[in-house]
Amino acid sequence: MHPPLHTMNALPCEDIIAALEECHAKGFMHKATGACNDEKRLVDKCLREARSAKQAENRSAARAKRDKLKEQQRELGL
Repeated sequence: MHPPLHTMNALPCEDIIAALEECHAKGFMHKATGACNDEKRLVDKCLREARSAKQAENRSAARAKRDKLKEQQRELGL
């Protein structure tokens, strides 16, 4: 199971998502027999990489904000 695919977070994976949707459009039996599993794995991998990149970016921003706050506290003598 993957998160919703039509969000801003999934933009880097648009091409892979389109390939998965194209595979799913071929019909239920095509999808049910596992013919779309490779595309699904690629979507999962791409979304995981995008999420990891976003987490690293958020972690870095939080660290910078925390360091700035500590510096301000140090200047105030707290």
